[in-house]
Amino acid sequence: MSHRWAGLAPDARVAAVTQPLIVLNAVEKHFGPVHVLRDVNLTVAAGEVVVVVGPSGSGKSTLCRVINRLEPIDSGTITFDGRPLPSEGRALARLRSDVGMVFQSFNLFAHRSVLDNVTLGLVLVRKVRPDEARARAMELLDRVGIADQAAKFPAQLSGGQQQRAAIARALAMRPKAMLFDEPTSALDPEMVGEVLDVMTGLARDGMTMIVVTHEMGFARHAAHRVVFMADGQLVEQATPSEFFGSPKTERARDFLSKILTH
Repeated sequence: MSHRWAGLAPDARVAAVTQPLIVLNAVEKHFGPVHVLRDVNLTVAAGEVVVVVGPSGSGKSTLCRVINRLEPIDSGTITFDGRPLPSEGRALARLRSDVGMVFQSFNLFAHRSVLDNVTLGLVLVRKVRPDEARARAMELLDRVGIADQAAKFPAQLSGGQQQRAAIARALAMRPKAMLFDEPTSALDPEMVGEVLDVMTGLARDGMTMIVVTHEMGFARHAAHRVVFMADGQLVEQATPSEFFGSPKTERARDFLSKILTH
């Protein structure tokens, strides 16, 4: 039995009331004729862990991508740390260094070592001295449990190790928030736990996180709030105990009945 949920008792998962860090207001997004996000309103406080669940094609990944401005929105507003999302230039680069993103495909540079993958952004974007960047990178690789893999190339690592390297790379920039877009969906089952352990540690340490996932154990035990999406809309938002114990909408009840094992 994994101990990854240790220290995350339900009463400890109540988010402190802090200022909003991420605010989406009336956000709309189309891909051609497909209406992907419909009047999305979401506020995430600093230090809050929000887990987004829902059926495939419900707009969950697009929600993550518009927050990091990997996709532009058609209308509405998104603010991060009190400022509207920049559309281009240095301000956009700063935003992307303040909002770490971890994808289901690890997106590591194949021709660079794990250590280089983690230090690159520190040196090029944050202008950290190479020796300081190496020290910071090794500290983070140790934190995610792969310091002994620092000299290897991504292809020499397991999928779980690659994803942990990707998390270390994002953390190296000292982001104010982390977005996870189905970070375990490309992994073999035995590797899922090692990545969830790292994410749970971040949640425990107070990192602001929006996590799109099918891992209901993580949603139950690490989230402050579960957001259920369907057909581009935020259908329901609740604490984990409320959402899993007594979902309010028929759509959410139907979703849970299909995915929760007995």
